[in-house]
Amino acid sequence: MNIVIIEDEGLVADDLELNIRKLIDEPLDIVQIRSVKEGIAYFKNNKSTDLIFSDIQLGDGLSFEIFVAEPVTAPVIFCTAYDEYALDAFKTNGIDYILKPFTLQTLDNALQKYKQLKKIFSTDQMPQFDALMQLLAGKETQKAASVLVYHLDKIIPINLDDIAMFYLANEVTHLLTFSGKTFYPNKTLDELEKLCGSSFFRANRQFLVCRKAIVDVSSFFSRKLSLNLNINFSEKVIISKGKAAQFLSWLAKA
Repeated sequence: MNIVIIEDEGLVADDLELNIRKLIDEPLDIVQIRSVKEGIAYFKNNKSTDLIFSDIQLGDGLSFEIFVAEPVTAPVIFCTAYDEYALDAFKTNGIDYILKPFTLQTLDNALQKYKQLKKIFSTDQMPQFDALMQLLAGKETQKAASVLVYHLDKIIPINLDDIAMFYLANEVTHLLTFSGKTFYPNKTLDELEKLCGSSFFRANRQFLVCRKAIVDVSSFFSRKLSLNLNINFSEKVIISKGKAAQFLSWLAKA
């Protein structure tokens, strides 16, 4: 059986592959793909896939772009943290999903639907990946429920509501919670900005700040703005003069 895992987080992909091998008692050929670009190249030359497990938000775009560029006839099971609104769209288009963080049981349930999904993908009624891609391009449906971080030998989902900010220090991305805990997500601030939606603002190259963490704003030198936060964080978070109007508009709406 040929299975493809599309997931840009290496540890998540490895964990998924390990659990798939536990549940399927037959020889498996499992390929891991990390990006949209890599996925398009793979499916252009490989048409014999039996089943696909796919994340949605990859580092270089949405995984739907792969299936629009290279239509597949294999069932797709999405491993996602997207909200219920987006998941309803998957059902409408004949696609199954499991929510991150997944368990062995939810994965087993998804595999039980494999034959049913295979029938759908074998007909002319192919899922409308282009429509789903447009749907998920909006900020509200881009927003994830949690961010995965790595701590020792574990993968931990941190609820988005618990995150005060992301910041860059020594070229490493840090996640700071409202309770003062620090974690290290394996994503860039650019990727997190897309993932977190409109409740976070990219203050500058170094900071991505949650609206709930901002108490008020002070004027700073040269018409810049300085954020006053409700968390214990010693470094000043500055909004440039060029971004000030955009920030104040966001602050009023967020």
